[in-house]
Amino acid sequence: MVDYSKHIQKAEEATRRRNYDFAIELYQQLLEIEPDQGDARAGLRRALKLRAEQKKGGKLFAKIGGAGPLAAAKTMVKAKRWDSAIKSLEKFLAGNPLDVSANLLLGECCENAEHFHSACAVYEFIAEIAPKNSEGLRRAGAMMYRTGDHVRALEFYERALEIDPRDQDAIKARKDLAAETALSQGRYESVGHSREQIKDKEQAASLERGQRIHKSENELQEELERLESRLAENASDPDLLKEIGEHHRKLGDLEAALEFLERAMEYRRDSFDLANEHGQLKVKVLKKRIAKADKLEDSERANKIEAELKAFEISFAQSLLTFRPGDSGLRLELAKKLLRSGDHDGAISELQQVTNDPRTERDARFFLGQAFHAKGFSDLARKEFKQALQDEARLDDRGKEILYNLASIAEAAGEAEEARSYYSQVFEVDISYRDVAQKMESFK
Repeated sequence: MVDYSKHIQKAEEATRRRNYDFAIELYQQLLEIEPDQGDARAGLRRALKLRAEQKKGGKLFAKIGGAGPLAAAKTMVKAKRWDSAIKSLEKFLAGNPLDVSANLLLGECCENAEHFHSACAVYEFIAEIAPKNSEGLRRAGAMMYRTGDHVRALEFYERALEIDPRDQDAIKARKDLAAETALSQGRYESVGHSREQIKDKEQAASLERGQRIHKSENELQEELERLESRLAENASDPDLLKEIGEHHRKLGDLEAALEFLERAMEYRRDSFDLANEHGQLKVKVLKKRIAKADKLEDSERANKIEAELKAFEISFAQSLLTFRPGDSGLRLELAKKLLRSGDHDGAISELQQVTNDPRTERDARFFLGQAFHAKGFSDLARKEFKQALQDEARLDDRGKEILYNLASIAEAAGEAEEARSYYSQVFEVDISYRDVAQKMESFK
């Protein structure tokens, strides 16, 4: 069984070393296990793009070779078999990573399959390779809003409207999101009309400027200077500190943005949204530091920062739980990060707390199976995998991975008949899944 807990770290390292084929393989293996792993989906996009840029020629061959998977994907879309369509689209995009329409279709399939973090990663990639594609920008905004990154969601809606000012969906979404952000940053218990909550004309003008579709770098710099002048008079205003940080982020200075968010948190330690925004930004800052160290070929520093990133992602997930200890989704995310870091006992402790929630039970039992198997408790792993399979009307990618794990455990225990039974269930619906065809041959 593949130990996917360290796959992202290994894949990122392989990408940095330009071993793109190995990185792609690792990302693909992880996505087989966890289709909504946004970091893996984003990493796969980067690795495929870099590999394509590295190769010279062969473009026509790639397109011809990918025609079959693309046609298969469209057939699966018509049948609403979203996970199968995603798999076929990834096969096509392996040879055509910059195909915008195929990437859009992939994002839509991820949405329909409720793999929202994966969808967000795909749309963000489209925004990178096709910055004038308003649909990709608008969908990126929608997925960022759904996954909790409201600040970036607003930015993508603004970019979409810059391309297509008549996009009614983007206009409404941007307007609602801007108003929601303004209200959430207010210091009032009751919510009335947004104009009634603004005490002076300067704040009203600032809000109007903030809701403009797009600002040039000079305009952002001028606005930043105005905000810093206000900060000199009130250095402990968390809303002002946060707004200054956002301007630094838009100007590309993530380090400064992080500094101001950290200062804002000193005065608003009870804000879940602020803590979430700070954590997501710090992850981006650490990744940028890793990229900088790689560019300087300072592998020692890159590895040190990567270890810092890994530890921070866990502490970040733990901090969000202090705000919402009953949120099973947040606890599941923490467990997955602990599992990836190799802390199997810590992951098990968190997972056992969310098996009673119907929304997280299946994933929790799947990851419990992974953790128990990694610790050598095959009997407990079997039990959790089997429970994760119960009441499943269809065999999706997660189901196939569970069956494959059960087969691997049985095979390792010398239980050939049981192993073949599990492998055959996967083989029956997906002959191309991993090495299941070879496994079936070996049991003849």
